[in-house]
Amino acid sequence: MSLRDEVFKLDPVLWCQETLNLEPDPWQSEVLRSNSKRILLLCSRQAGKSFTCGLLATHTAIYQPGSLILCISPTLRQSSELLHTISRIYGTPDQPVPSTAESALKIELKNGSRIICLPGKEQNVRGYAGVSLLIIDESARVPDDMYFSLRPFLAVSRGRMVCSSTPFGKRGWYFREWTEGLGWERHQITALQCPRITPEFLDQERKSMPQAAFDAEYMCVFGESTDSVFGYDLVAGAVSKDIEPLDCGVEEWQISMSDWIISRAQTWLMKWTTAA
Repeated sequence: MSLRDEVFKLDPVLWCQETLNLEPDPWQSEVLRSNSKRILLLCSRQAGKSFTCGLLATHTAIYQPGSLILCISPTLRQSSELLHTISRIYGTPDQPVPSTAESALKIELKNGSRIICLPGKEQNVRGYAGVSLLIIDESARVPDDMYFSLRPFLAVSRGRMVCSSTPFGKRGWYFREWTEGLGWERHQITALQCPRITPEFLDQERKSMPQAAFDAEYMCVFGESTDSVFGYDLVAGAVSKDIEPLDCGVEEWQISMSDWIISRAQTWLMKWTTAA
């Protein structure tokens, strides 16, 4: 690896500037230069969150030989779009590592690195090991059980996890991690921080959309779920750690019920044996 590549390995922002002729937004530079193992990106629509994840994936694949980068999206179409973004980044002529195989959902490099984009279904992702970078795109729309099945990928490899999304209500694992999760580096990027979104466009959108939709899509606000009987804040405000749980004797009731079922089964079996 040349001295130039050694510098690019240490500074992904300089790599973007020199090889992609791209000047990242300030927040993108912070994310690219971060050493955190756990990063949450809460972003406005069109702020560049998927492109940022694509930059991280490509830089990791090129400058960490033998790495496995898994990119998870809620649907097959979104997975294909994310790989298309990565392919455009990787396809610039100045990249030092050639590919050995490319498909609609995978890129393999000569240095042994692999970038694999998969839709968010649990049966599609089990079986991978040694993950260097786990990216979950549109995280708020990835189900809880899927998220919990992904976390063990990093148990041995001690790899990085980057989760990016626009808000999707006060529900699910992404909302919980953003509001109370431990060990996360958080970045919130509203439409006001994106130089490619003009104030005139935002003003028109604000007048054309319900306020809750505008706040979620552009201002990174977690709104109330429309299918909830009680609001999140009302339920959270009703919970107190100072109150001891009421002992209703549930355990004893369950044991008594189990004994009753066993007793009835034994009685039935005895009658059936006698009749036979």
